[in-house]
Amino acid sequence: MLIVAVIIAIAVLVYFGITAGRRGRDIRDRSKAELAAATGAEVVDLTAPRRPRVAHFAIEGDEAIVTFDVPLAAGEIDEILADLLVSEAVEVLRDESSDRSIDQVETVVARAGRDEVREVGRRSLVLPGSLPPALGFGHLLQFNKLGLDPVDSQFSPSEGAAPISTNTGSDELGPIGEELVLPKAVDVGLRSRGLDPTTMRASELVITLLELFEYEVTTGELPDTYIAAKAGQRTYIRAEPHDEGDHPELAESVINQFMFDFSSSGADRGLLVSEKWGPFQIYEREKRQPRVRFITRERLQGFVDGLSLG
Repeated sequence: MLIVAVIIAIAVLVYFGITAGRRGRDIRDRSKAELAAATGAEVVDLTAPRRPRVAHFAIEGDEAIVTFDVPLAAGEIDEILADLLVSEAVEVLRDESSDRSIDQVETVVARAGRDEVREVGRRSLVLPGSLPPALGFGHLLQFNKLGLDPVDSQFSPSEGAAPISTNTGSDELGPIGEELVLPKAVDVGLRSRGLDPTTMRASELVITLLELFEYEVTTGELPDTYIAAKAGQRTYIRAEPHDEGDHPELAESVINQFMFDFSSSGADRGLLVSEKWGPFQIYEREKRQPRVRFITRERLQGFVDGLSLG
């Protein structure tokens, strides 16, 4: 009887633990949605398909016009981003051709932008309604061939000393994108996935770069956690966002929870990603557990630079 009672007690604890985790995620998701509705900010689903979102599609005369929900920088449109979106517009037309006739289409037009929609490029078809072979989205951004793996670079023995936090004590933290110098390839890659580098969160930067390096990213069991898998290696990721009114430095309780959750995850490596400043204790934690890294505000530029993308 005692053994049965213990088994029942364990089952109850597991059930309530899972329920609490799901409830916590639901509450956090609702909070994010409410914050976005109040501020007008965009909530990005980091595990959604990362092809550019189509805002509008239409066939007008002999033109197929595809408008993407992709943020554009002010000034001249980047040539690589334009080529990517034009190629993707062809693929959108290919998808549409299964439900409608495209025999009259001679030109594919790609548009993008949020505050202001602009034409980014166009492609003429060799014959009306005849589409070129599919290349797949991102064929112009071969990150695996251009740079170093973003996770491997964090655990490289040759990695230099991480920068010390320069926290000034202010509770106000501006968008991390305003402080980072992004290589052209990174800027194009982020925009092609629908992220605005000037307003993105640290977790959006890191996870999108992992996907560009062909990691498969899925949502974890706990709120704001992810699993990035590639070549048999699993990386546990905890995102710790900074919202208005939050303390600007990573709390010890968050660090302790991350270390515990990583140990329980069974993952090979762990990353805690945040636009908050990192306290000095993160260096000691990394020494004691060499399979984890903290990518905090003062380290994000080094994370980008470590990709060696120019």
